Amino acid sequence: MAEPDVVELCARLLRFDTTNRGDGDAEGERPAAEYVAGLLTDAGLVPELYESAPGRASVVARMAGADRSLPALLVQGHLDVVPADATAWTVPPFSGEIRDGCLWGRGAVDMKDFCATVLAAIHAMTRDGRTPRRDIVFAFLADEEDRGEYGAHWLVEHHPGLFEGCQVAISESGGYTYHVPTDGGTVRLYPVATAERGTAHMRLTAHGRAGHGSRRNEENAVNRLVAALRRLAEHEWPVRLTPAVRAFLERAGAAVGTPPDLSTSDGVLAALAALGPAAGLADSTVRNSTTPTMLDAGYKVNVIPSTAHAQVDTRVLPGTEDEFLAAVDELLGPHVRREFVAHQPPVQASVDSPWFDAMACALRAEDPDAVVVPYCMGGGTDAKAFTPLGIECYGFAPLWLPEGFPYRQLAHGVDERVPVEGLRFGTRVVEHFLTHC
Repeated sequence: MAEPDVVELCARLLRFDTTNRGDGDAEGERPAAEYVAGLLTDAGLVPELYESAPGRASVVARMAGADRSLPALLVQGHLDVVPADATAWTVPPFSGEIRDGCLWGRGAVDMKDFCATVLAAIHAMTRDGRTPRRDIVFAFLADEEDRGEYGAHWLVEHHPGLFEGCQVAISESGGYTYHVPTDGGTVRLYPVATAERGTAHMRLTAHGRAGHGSRRNEENAVNRLVAALRRLAEHEWPVRLTPAVRAFLERAGAAVGTPPDLSTSDGVLAALAALGPAAGLADSTVRNSTTPTMLDAGYKVNVIPSTAHAQVDTRVLPGTEDEFLAAVDELLGPHVRREFVAHQPPVQASVDSPWFDAMACALRAEDPDAVVVPYCMGGGTDAKAFTPLGIECYGFAPLWLPEGFPYRQLAHGVDERVPVEGLRFGTRVVEHFLTHC
């Protein structure tokens, strides 16, 4: 069988509609997993499919390394995608169409691009007879776009032996190009995620006294809920520098010629401003956040309900959760109670390690001027499933991006697309890393 081209391989993955609508409602994951399993088999690996529920399939394979005594590496990515409204897109979201030098489709950025580069790198390695130094476990997973209970978390609970010996994992989101203009020219930053904020999605319930909508009611549950939400939304959470964010600001600032003063909150904010377009990598991770996203109250316009509900997307920095939740309770007040609908603690890996150095080396093999910096992800990934196994998780999904390309805005967005040449660059970097790490 001919070695698959990474662009065509990614296009094929994009044509699988693997939409995950949440709460167990998903489709297409098993056909996509079967396609990946076939590619792994063609490369000489022995993949296994694991189905947590009908159609909710993941595929895992292990490549033997030259030195089985070395700690193993986990390379993991997800095959599911968020929904796409085709009426808003320039091209059909599951077409895998190439246009204007890019490959278009839902999942092109999050994260079938990385899955494709990994699969292409595996084929290149086996074609050339190259054996990695250590065992590598490859996992292509279901359900990351919801809670992972049908994917990574299920595998960790029911099949932890698949990841035996794994010390480190790589996955989304990092290793892509950030062009930062400076007085001396343009610096190309490549952020590698060494941490991510925790997820503490909350359901709020406000209690009050039911009554007629025309009458004054000081115990209106809707009013109590809205007031609490306003306090949460307007609260300015204090600046907290985690090791990953501090290292990012120090190293990125030095690279662009503006060494930061991080001794005060104002200094941190000034350091962010000096990074121009790269500030978006850290401006959401110098603080915790509480973002109201859903409301539910009442059943008739002239009836004041006795309860009102909301959901809040809450993200927590490593080392701050107890302090943060105490502040949330104070802001909610005495008539609003919270419960978690999703609760996964923050994770962080070593900023300075041989693994990070190997990722930087792989990037510089393709871009000698690459400035590789750690950073903290604002959202969450399947790293939260693998960290309890003692695996240090990094966001390293390398990709070349042209200046001005809105990569971060395209994840979950309309007209999601990835540069064709970026995929080829990413494949070479992944191949280098897997061979030499």
